[in-house]
Amino acid sequence: MPAAPPFSPPSPRGSMTMTRAQDVSLPGNRPHGYATEGGAAWRVSALKEVSYDVMVQPQLLDPANPALARAVKSGAAPVRQLIVIDTTVASLYGEQLTAYLAGHDVEFHLCVIDAHESVKVMDTVFEVVDAMDAVGVPRRHAPVLAMGGGVLTDIVGLAASLYRRATPYIRIPTTLIGMIDAGIGSKTGVNFREHKNRLGAYHPSSLTLIDPGFLTTLDARHLRNGLAEILKIALIKDAELFDLLAAHGAGLVEQRMQLGEDAVGGAALTVLRRAVQGMLEELQPNLWEDHLQRLVDFGHSFSPTIEMTALPELLHGEAVCVDMALSSILAHHRGLLTAAEFDRVFDVMRDLHLPVLHPVCTPELMRGALADTVKHRDGRQHLPLPRGIGDAVFVDDVTQQEVEAALFTLGERERATQQPRLRRPVDMGV
Repeated sequence: MPAAPPFSPPSPRGSMTMTRAQDVSLPGNRPHGYATEGGAAWRVSALKEVSYDVMVQPQLLDPANPALARAVKSGAAPVRQLIVIDTTVASLYGEQLTAYLAGHDVEFHLCVIDAHESVKVMDTVFEVVDAMDAVGVPRRHAPVLAMGGGVLTDIVGLAASLYRRATPYIRIPTTLIGMIDAGIGSKTGVNFREHKNRLGAYHPSSLTLIDPGFLTTLDARHLRNGLAEILKIALIKDAELFDLLAAHGAGLVEQRMQLGEDAVGGAALTVLRRAVQGMLEELQPNLWEDHLQRLVDFGHSFSPTIEMTALPELLHGEAVCVDMALSSILAHHRGLLTAAEFDRVFDVMRDLHLPVLHPVCTPELMRGALADTVKHRDGRQHLPLPRGIGDAVFVDDVTQQEVEAALFTLGERERATQQPRLRRPVDMGV
């Protein structure tokens, strides 16, 4: 038997590329050691730069528009993309989406989720994780695509934050509330027991693509649901945006926020841009919520409890509007809103056909709602109240007596206008 040839290790100067482990270290990444009475200790400090893009992209699924194809193609070896899509969205846009992806040579797998508030729980997150594992989603270069309303993007975002400890994803919101709120921030989350978004993570998508064309198939109620969150931004920081809602709110609903050359069509793009800009201005300096005084919490102090108690009768934006109505009365009683401003606020809510009260809003429920918010905000109310229209202040001393007086005033106003009671929704929208 011939002897094996002697082993010759490859030359370090040959064609093989090697990197010394020490060379991978970045400057300044050594932990700081310091002495203690008990021996030694180390402090680890690290910074992670976070940046993501929010882009308005009309006609996103037009084969001539390369934006989506560029987003899912990373330039790495081709992989199968996982697309998590809402059931209703799939029925409306599934064929158009698959034709677009096939035309751009994107291999994909669809995971269809019936996403609505009642299934916004960890079991649905695990359903998405199962799909991610079955497809074999890589850790960095093949972002998961989430296409649907805010509930779906919240679920997929949480699944992506958990899978391999952080997997990138892209959001394509198809509801107005997703385009201006749920789909553009860093938070993901699901409900736990009776608590709204009690489980979650800060994990923004690398990209959000907004196509207002999806709103043409959104029912009027869900359009108004999103306009409630736009009204929030208007009341706390943008008087011009409020004026646009006051002048064109009903038309925006009728024309489904579609861009056009008439007054309403022109207002639609301005409203969309100002709403997104205003939200991002508030989010960016406090993306991880290190500071618990947040203007965007206006309408979100009582509403989580209202929404979960009334579920499924109230959509998220509707519960927010009830909260904003109550908070506006608190502000009026404190002299922060004049009677004329107070009337303007309620006129816009009425023009948008948004609810300002619900039968679950009892003094006892409001007491518990505020107590839960105080826990959530580390022992402080940090309650944003409008000061005029387009400005706000934080208060920490709202009493139960004030809340009950505001409820009474709200009830009296509601009886005077004889608003019909909200009926249980059937269509959950897209």
